[in-house]
Formats: sequence, C-alpha cells, structure tokens
Amino acid sequence: MWFRRDLRLHDHPALSAAAAAGPVTALFVLDDVLRRPSGGPRLAFLYRSLRALDADLRAAGGRLVVRQGRPEQVVPAVAAEAGATSVHVSADFNPYGAARDDRVEDALGPGTTLVRTGSPYAVAPGRVTKPDGTPYKVYSAFYRRWREHGWRDPADTNAPAIEWADTDPGIDIPADPELAEGITLPVAGEAAAAATWARFTPDRLAAYAEGRNRPDRDATSRMSVYLKYGAVHPRTLLAQLGPHDEIYRKELAWREFYAAILHFFPESARDYFVPEMKRIAYADGAQAAEHLQAWKDGRTGFPIVDAGMRQMRAEGWMHNRLRMIVASFLVKDLHIEWTIGAKYFMEHLVDGDLASNQHGWQWTAGTGTDAAPFYRVFNPTAQGQKFDPQGDYVRRWVPELRGLTGADVHEPWLHGGAPGYPAPIVDHKKERQVALDRYNEVRAS
Repeated sequence: MWFRRDLRLHDHPALSAAAAAGPVTALFVLDDVLRRPSGGPRLAFLYRSLRALDADLRAAGGRLVVRQGRPEQVVPAVAAEAGATSVHVSADFNPYGAARDDRVEDALGPGTTLVRTGSPYAVAPGRVTKPDGTPYKVYSAFYRRWREHGWRDPADTNAPAIEWADTDPGIDIPADPELAEGITLPVAGEAAAAATWARFTPDRLAAYAEGRNRPDRDATSRMSVYLKYGAVHPRTLLAQLGPHDEIYRKELAWREFYAAILHFFPESARDYFVPEMKRIAYADGAQAAEHLQAWKDGRTGFPIVDAGMRQMRAEGWMHNRLRMIVASFLVKDLHIEWTIGAKYFMEHLVDGDLASNQHGWQWTAGTGTDAAPFYRVFNPTAQGQKFDPQGDYVRRWVPELRGLTGADVHEPWLHGGAPGYPAPIVDHKKERQVALDRYNEVRAS
C-alpha cells in the first residue's frame, strides 16, 4: 500500500484492496519534487501526519516504511524487496501525480501491477460531465449533476485485521524544519481529524450557513487540512450531513469542482484558465516589489488584509473569506499577477491543495471559472466592516490597533491612526478603477 494523499486507516478502499491481496507493506515515499516548493509549516505538518500514521499502524500491528527518492525507482524496489505482486494506491488526478503514477506503473514491469482504488474525492474527477461528455466549467451546473450522481457510503476498513508484512522500515521520518517563533499548527493525524469534526458537529455545523463568513467567530470546521492530507475522506463527512446542511455540502463540492477542472485542464495549474486574460497589464519595478513585500508582511495599512496575512504566517491557515479579500487586494489593488500570490499561499498554507488554491486564485483574479470575473473587486474596508463588524478579528492579529474600539479598527486613518501601523499603501478607489480599465482594455482588444 503506497500512501500519498490518504494518510489514514479507516474508510480506505485502496488499503482494503491491498489487504485482500495478501500481507501489506505500508509505504510512503519522500518525493523531493513535492517537498521542494513547500515551506516549513507544510513540511512540518506532513512529517507530523506521517508520525501519526506510523503510530496508528503500529497500534494495528504494522509500521510505516519510509524511503526517499524518485517514486519510479523507489516503489518498484520496495515491491521487489517485499515480494509484492501488486502495488495499491488511491488514484491521483493532479497533473504531476497522474504522470508520476504512469511512470511507476511502467517501471513495475509485467510481474507487478499498480492497482488504483478510490481517490481523495467523493466522486472521482472526470465522472461528472455534461450529457455530451464535456466538462462543466460553471460550478452551479457541476454541483447539480454532482449531487445527482451521488457517492458511495464510507468503506469498512478494518486495520487491526490486516496482515502486515515484515519489511525493512527504511529511513526515519524527518524531523520538523525550524519554524518561525510563535507559529501554531493544527494537530496532525486521523484521530485529530475525527476530534476536529466532532467539535464542529452538531452545533457549529447547524450555524455554519450563517457564520461561515465571519472570521471573528470560530464558525468553520477547520477540516481542509485533514482533507488535503487524507486524514479523513470527504465521503466520511458527507455521510454525516443532513438535509439542512446543504451549504456545507456545497463547500465540499467546490473542492471536487476544482479537482475536476484541473483534471480536464491540467495546464490551469500554472496557466490562465481564460487565455485572453494573459494580456492584462500588471505592475512591475521597485514599487511593485515593495507593495508585494508589504502584502506578505501584513503591512499594507488595510487592517483586514493585514490580519489575514498575519494569520497565515502564524497558523499556516487563513479563513476562506480572508483568502478572497487578500487575493483580490493583491491582484486588483496592487496589480500583481495572481500566480505570485498562489505560489506564496502554497508555500505557507498547510491545507494548500493545488486544484483549490490555483483555481481559487483564478476565480478571484477574474481569470478562472467565475461567471462575472474581473468586475468583482473586493473593497477591503467594507469587507472588514461587514464580516468583522466589531473588529475582533483585526485586533487579534494586528496588535497595533488594539487601542481602537469597535469598527474603528477598519479605518484607523480616520481615528488618529496607531503607533507603528502604516498608512494605506494605495488608494483603493483609484486602484479599483485602474483594474477595471485594464480589464476593459483586454475585453475590447
């Protein structure tokens, strides 16, 4: 069993398939192609997830075999060492993962088969299409068909009953990289995922539709990081949702929609989903570099933007409403290309999922699947006033503004400012018009 984005022992069809074939070797490959672009928080959470999986395997009578190298070399070598005639995986639909699996399959040779069972999604990318077989490009239509298609019940995977092979465990799981002082990451592992979900249900789930856009409240599930690493399967969560939980179900479907988009349009991981938007003009030069650094540091002078960026640096996570606000600000107020922000997010977010991250950025930037793309420009001050009405979220992450009460924190320049906090680095009204003018130039050409 070659674990990748499925670091759990329950509701695991690929593990069940492996167990049915004979004694199981549990393998994880440290692939530098995937580790290289990851920042410290992402690597630390990965290693903690592997330690949690290893502990669970040991409790079930097995252990995690860890090797480092190119999967097309490592996996066949471990399969030969274990005397395996089949290598079991959850199918990977990301561009790199799909190509990697093809290379491994070829390298295994005729004596050993690569068996793909299940995937990290409730409905595997590519299964939900229009009647003519073409992909949906609009979320609402995709969601209706996805809902009609449905999904399987959680799989009954009995880890303690599995016969585990006695295979050389290989190398140790790496130690966590050094993290910035004060950073606090979620607890890793399948048990932590279950505990986090239990804390969310039923009360927070019942209030989710009303509270999900409020970063000042503890109103979201925080399950994204566990879905990203497969400490829980979305099918497990869907099985516990009732008729009144449609908003949360739709949020899970966004993840599936973006995975389907990336499956059908793999170039959209790095390139523009709407090609003509490549012609839009972006800022460059020294001022653009200064603005980008101010955005990264949470020093733009727009409190809600700065709070979101500081939260990401401190927790490796950011509230989804803030992800849209800070992305809109970077692209449409600072006129910096969305690819730069998307890359920075993938370095820092422990839940950074390629499909969701890239297409979330493209949606906000107006280059992706949004039906009303570039005309949506978030006003950061108005967003703060609406979704953090008493300023509690801002005061938590921007301590320079704790001397201001209530909603005054969203416009400190109107209330005498605050020592050590910068003035706004741009005029939002002016830059909004610049963004719209540039978009209209592209539309007219």
